[in-house]
Amino acid sequence: MNKPIDARLLQTAEAFADYLKNAAARIDVAAEAKAHGDGARVGISRPHESAQLHVAGEATYIDDIPELAGTLHCALGLSPVANGRLTGMNLDAIRAIPGVVAVLSASDIPGTNDCGSIIHDDPILCQGDIRHLGQPVFAVIAETRDIARRAAAKAKSVLTIDAEPPVLTPRQAHEKGQYVLPPMHLERTTNEGGAKAAIAKAPHRLKGSFDVGGQEQFYLEGQISYAIPKEAGAMHVYCSTQHPSEMQHMVAHALHLHANEVHVECRRMGGGFGGKESQSGLFACVAAIAANHVKRPVKLRLDRDDDFMITGRRHCFWYEYEVGYDDEGHILGAEITMVSRAGHSADLSGPVMTRAMCHFDNAYWLPDVSMHGYSGKTNTQSNTAFRGFGGPQGAIAIENIMDTVARKLGRDPLDVRRTNFYGKTERNVTPYEQVVSDNIIDKLVTQLEDSSDYRARRAAVEAFNATSPVLKRGIALAPLKFGISFNVKHFNQAGALVHVYTDGSILVNHGGTEMGQGLNTKVAQVVAHELGVSFESVRATATDTTKVANTSATAASTGADLNGKAAQDAARQIRERLAACAAARHGGEASAVRFANDKVEVNGRTIDFATLVGEAYIDRVQLWSDGFYATPGLSWDREKMKGNPFYYFAYGAAVSEVVIDTLTGEWKLLRADILHDAGRSLNPAVDIGQVEGAFIQGMGWLTTEELVWHPQSGKLTTHAPSTYKIPTANDCPPVFNVQLFEGDNFQDSIHRSKAVGEPPLLLPFSVFYAIRDAVSAVANHKNDPPLRAPATSEAILDAITAVQSAA
Repeated sequence: MNKPIDARLLQTAEAFADYLKNAAARIDVAAEAKAHGDGARVGISRPHESAQLHVAGEATYIDDIPELAGTLHCALGLSPVANGRLTGMNLDAIRAIPGVVAVLSASDIPGTNDCGSIIHDDPILCQGDIRHLGQPVFAVIAETRDIARRAAAKAKSVLTIDAEPPVLTPRQAHEKGQYVLPPMHLERTTNEGGAKAAIAKAPHRLKGSFDVGGQEQFYLEGQISYAIPKEAGAMHVYCSTQHPSEMQHMVAHALHLHANEVHVECRRMGGGFGGKESQSGLFACVAAIAANHVKRPVKLRLDRDDDFMITGRRHCFWYEYEVGYDDEGHILGAEITMVSRAGHSADLSGPVMTRAMCHFDNAYWLPDVSMHGYSGKTNTQSNTAFRGFGGPQGAIAIENIMDTVARKLGRDPLDVRRTNFYGKTERNVTPYEQVVSDNIIDKLVTQLEDSSDYRARRAAVEAFNATSPVLKRGIALAPLKFGISFNVKHFNQAGALVHVYTDGSILVNHGGTEMGQGLNTKVAQVVAHELGVSFESVRATATDTTKVANTSATAASTGADLNGKAAQDAARQIRERLAACAAARHGGEASAVRFANDKVEVNGRTIDFATLVGEAYIDRVQLWSDGFYATPGLSWDREKMKGNPFYYFAYGAAVSEVVIDTLTGEWKLLRADILHDAGRSLNPAVDIGQVEGAFIQGMGWLTTEELVWHPQSGKLTTHAPSTYKIPTANDCPPVFNVQLFEGDNFQDSIHRSKAVGEPPLLLPFSVFYAIRDAVSAVANHKNDPPLRAPATSEAILDAITAVQSAA
């Protein structure tokens, strides 16, 4: 899968589609299947089930659904100020615009004016208090999208607002004691006096602060909902969402309906990354409210600027910390305060902060630790889920500490990190009291250290820097340990439906959503494997609240774990019924019937799977089944912040080498070596793609993707691709070695695989600390660089200046 693609094959969409069509031959599915056992359908690299549709432009997204006759379009009128009080609206001026059908405000909402996912503190449309610049105040419904947008753009001229100065940064909110949730505290004490005493007694102490910016999800498909009124007041909503069940509940509450009167459907998303977990709710609600009001279908599709101005993103964090350590670099005590920019409402800031605090330890044993988490309330968009969900923000803080401790001691940062690794049978309990019983971090890091030639390259970097006054190189190895499961126990459940038709074809529906990550591909592989049929015999359908009810969000990297197990359960029930039917018709024991390669072996005979299905139908055997799965062994005390919140841990490590220009602050990633733990991978090709994508996305967060709000007006000035810079293909390193670590999940996950969506986003810590290493080389590593994230060229120059000044 790591062989280069012939560029000639990519010159046209049709050529690329042909390339993907023949992907199975390139991947050599037959060889992989043989290696995994005759008839295996999991553990095999397969192309994404919609890959050909994607590149041929045939994959249906919400905006591709043919519009029904009479469809109207909606746009949102946004607040032009960040903080204040709405005292008047002249909406009649908007209603008078030709082509405008209706203009709705908060008073037109039939039910509850709220789209808060946990705490009900997030209005659909402004109802008095202005909370951030870009907050939706009214909705315009018009004959065309262009008319609706032009009318909504007149918001500034029709709104009367008493403005006040905004609170924009987490430090400002913390100084004011202004939070969206009560503070959180997590402590572990092994000695009398706890963390403070351990720090005071330590041979060395370190005190500092650190800033990490937020990150825009930048999904390719923006937020969109298409609402269609149905008979008896019901509503059908096509929504680009990671959480159809939550959209169903929000729309039901907004329209004052029961859940069974709201139908939410999503075939696929053009990316989500957490931004469509809870925040798709506002747009689903507005579209449904508008459709209910005018009794016609209504589509609400945001453009990129409005998407940036309305929706939240990854929380930025500000940290203050103090640690004590010994001559070897062992962390003896640590105290840290984490303050996030939550935005104007709670949204998912509570669970994000919980996960951040549960990942501060990353791969390290911290004997005495005290953590304090604050979700700062600011006059900015309400921040939300983003790939990693607080885990990266928690783990990067301890990595910054490890890097600084190493520099203070004059040691290789890898040696200090290894000194603090969790142990196998001792030093293996997290601060929240979960035992790290599946620890492979030292073995994995050692393998990567050898395969990447880390030690020799470290020496080569030092030799280069000794003779290069302008260009400086840096190298770093960063490990990760990431907990897999939702922080909230009851979210860890899933359902699925599997139908076998009389021609032997199979349909599977589950509660997870496909956003490009290959979930439907993996679930189809699981069903094909369980029933012993070809992958091509199985088709996955749109996520639909009328098929599988009460689903959890496709988030927290649990999509394949939960939905794969549920689909396996459903398929297994059908297989057992078919086996009993085969034994009854052809003799032998049902337990001896074997399904593989579209054939069924029974009592010495081999028949086609489709033939047995036809016989089962004649015998009135149920050929469909529901399946269910709930993750075992989870517990969490929210007040004490103790328990077993994770079913297992995923591990990984990356080595990155960079070069920086000390005169301009420009930098380039020269090489990246990654070894990631996916357990017994369900689909190595898909998993490697997820690792590569997460690495580049995380690199963008830590280097180029800078969010800037105007300090007086509170306007997000980086609200478009012209000012907000995500990585491009040119930012991928010329040498990019990605491998999956060989080993099964010790827990009974789906085919002993491990989740791979979120954990690898921590791998590009190695890029940030390689840049930090290069900056440190400017003064021969004598001074610790005060490098902030993202490490933009400006940030790199600031750090270089500080290092040179200190020298």
